[in-house]
Amino acid sequence: MAKRQRRLNDLENKKQDRLIRGTAMDGRVRAFAVQTTELVEELRRRHDTFPTATAAMGRTLTAAAIMGAMLKGEEKLTIQVKGDGPIGQIVADANAKGEVRGYVSNPHVHLPSNSMGKLDVRGAVGTEGFVNVTKDLGLKEPYRGSVPIISGELGEDFTYYFAKSEQTPSAVGVGVLVDTDNSVIVAGGFIVQLLPGLSDDEITVIEKSIGTLPPVTTLLDQGLELEQLLSRILPDVQVLDEMDIRFRCECSRERVEQTLISLGQSEMEQLIEEEGQAEVVCQFCNEAYDFNKEQLETILEQAKN
Repeated sequence: MAKRQRRLNDLENKKQDRLIRGTAMDGRVRAFAVQTTELVEELRRRHDTFPTATAAMGRTLTAAAIMGAMLKGEEKLTIQVKGDGPIGQIVADANAKGEVRGYVSNPHVHLPSNSMGKLDVRGAVGTEGFVNVTKDLGLKEPYRGSVPIISGELGEDFTYYFAKSEQTPSAVGVGVLVDTDNSVIVAGGFIVQLLPGLSDDEITVIEKSIGTLPPVTTLLDQGLELEQLLSRILPDVQVLDEMDIRFRCECSRERVEQTLISLGQSEMEQLIEEEGQAEVVCQFCNEAYDFNKEQLETILEQAKN
């Protein structure tokens, strides 16, 4: 009941998801913290994810939101977590404007709690597979990075990705707290990156701070602001800027029509003759676009031209 009441109070005092970016130790440490509660809840509702699937998807969305904030201008990225667990693949898109979307292949996955009494994200994701990151940086070819899954808990997997694929020592903490009615109580995370020039003693201090930090969802659920969260890790952190984080999908009826046109004349004719209608559902937002026979015939005429 206490969690439910907190959730009701949160809804009354609803905070917009946001991300902050800062530096510490004379610019030799870069830090990000983000709240993604409304983003993860929006996608949980759209995809009807069960608790363990919600946690896995939410952790990935949270990492994507921070990694998107590392980009500039019109740059964007896609994260694909493809393990051997029952959830299948997790996909998240993010850009430099704080816009994020995502989905899981099998949203109706919920497993018994793990030995720590927590949602068994590792069991859902699996421990064999890959984390793939594709960045569209406006160049001729996109940047692609890939590392094997080493944990399945995802925070450790993204930490490994930064170390191996981007050669940037980082600590990634991501979490999602789910209520008994399956809704998201709180979601968020942080990424702390160590830049050249730090001494071994300074690195040890940071590692100790992160190692003794309670779960990020515990801190956010207690009402800690993002600035306070980063200060627990880096007492001298200086916040440089912040941005709103929100769900946004790029799909539209016009885009779906273009997809139907790309099927070609013969396939469109077969669709009209055999089905007489079509329903196209966007993987990312689960929005359904319906077309009747007359509308399909109009699209067919466009395909002919």
